[in-house]
Amino acid sequence: MKISTNKYVTLTYDLHVGEGEERELVEQATLKKPLEFVFGTHAMLETFENYLEGLEEGDRFNFSLTPEEAYGEYDEEKIIDLPKTIFAIDGKIDEEVLFEGNMIPMMDADGNRLMGSVMAIEDDVVTMDFNHPLAGETMFFEGEVIGVRDATPEEIAAFSTGCNCGSDDCDCGSEGCGSGCNC
Repeated sequence: MKISTNKYVTLTYDLHVGEGEERELVEQATLKKPLEFVFGTHAMLETFENYLEGLEEGDRFNFSLTPEEAYGEYDEEKIIDLPKTIFAIDGKIDEEVLFEGNMIPMMDADGNRLMGSVMAIEDDVVTMDFNHPLAGETMFFEGEVIGVRDATPEEIAAFSTGCNCGSDDCDCGSEGCGSGCNC
C-alpha cells in the first residue's frame, strides 16, 4: 500500500540540523516511539508529506527541508519583551513555569495559541522568543516507512486540522498553528 491521502502512516527517522560536520541530531522517531499520522490531513508540514507520498512499507527516505519549506527564517521581530506581571497568578510568579529556556503556551490578542521560549527574566520584564525552535534551520530527515494502512474515520477526524500549516489560510503562530490546528 502506498502513502496517499487518508492513509495511517508510521515512520522512524533521525532529524539533523546544521551543515557538514556541524550537523546535530535533534529528534528521533524510533521503533518504540515512531511518528504516526494520517497523511493528507495537514497534521504535518506539506513539504514533509510531499517527500513521503507514494512510498510503501519498508521504503527508506532521505531528504532535507529548507527553512522556507519548513518553519521559515529566524525572525528577530518575534523576540518580544513582555511585562512580568502577565505571568502572575493571584499576584505570584510561579518559578516552576517561568524560568529561562522553558516553553510556555500563550495566546495573542487575536486568541491564537503560541508557544514562546523564555529567553531572559528581569525585574519587570520577560523576554520571549516566539520563533519556532527550528526556524532558520535546514532539516535533514533519514528514515524508513514502518507501516501504511487505511485510516479509520475516527483517526482521520482526530488528525484533521482544517488548516494547511505554513499556508496563507492558516492562523499559524510561531509554534505551529493556531487554535484550529495540530502542528
